[in-house]
Amino acid sequence: MDLAAARHAFVTGGASGIGLAIADALAAEGVPVTLADVDAEALAVVLAARDARFRGQVLDVRDRAGWARARAEAEAAFGPVDILINNAGVAPDGMELADMDPDAFDWVVAINLTGVFNGVSTFGKAFRALGRGQIVNTASMSGMTADWPGLGSYASSKFGVAAMTEVLRMEMEPYGVGVSLFCPGTTATNLMANTVKLGGKLRDPEGSLLGFPVQPAQVAAIVVKGIAENRPYIFTHPERRVAVEGRFARIMADFEGPGG
Repeated sequence: MDLAAARHAFVTGGASGIGLAIADALAAEGVPVTLADVDAEALAVVLAARDARFRGQVLDVRDRAGWARARAEAEAAFGPVDILINNAGVAPDGMELADMDPDAFDWVVAINLTGVFNGVSTFGKAFRALGRGQIVNTASMSGMTADWPGLGSYASSKFGVAAMTEVLRMEMEPYGVGVSLFCPGTTATNLMANTVKLGGKLRDPEGSLLGFPVQPAQVAAIVVKGIAENRPYIFTHPERRVAVEGRFARIMADFEGPGG
């Protein structure tokens, strides 16, 4: 996508972490941004430190009527959205699937997976009609390989985002709309604390990602480049390639098994 021609970006999970960093990076390219987030207080703090290129929108990504209102208000203010960043999400709770509260599983999937679909459902037809634009759906490296116990609900949601995005790219390509799957590795964000704040339960409620070396701004720069190049996949942690290669090697090896 030609970022110089972009008119309006809508970023969910935009009040902190990777979402806010992507918003800042897009604004630096001259793109007005709607920051959508469920946390009204965090939005107010963020907007107080930014200029007129930014506006805020309180949005729970599970709320389909809320999505319709958010789109109407955003486009009334800044015009048609042509970059959609479906970034809002919550952390894995660390529970093994056999021990997980079914309601906790549903909660993670509703935010991480269905919330992404709700964004696509809200804006997808309009993007097709525009004949341009970019949709970026945030999965995770856990959407490429589930290589750690306790990721059950999280990885299930993120694999779902990966499948949804691959299909969406095929469906949108004939209309000139780009679609990218964003798979960040572990980044220094407040994802864990935000998950607890929203009511999620973690095996280690004191856990934090803030000590990890990769910063949101580094990741955001890669995302903006991926948007400009309409990358099918946007990866940020090249060292995770080994785990993905291992997964696919196991898959290919079993094609030579009993049914191969």
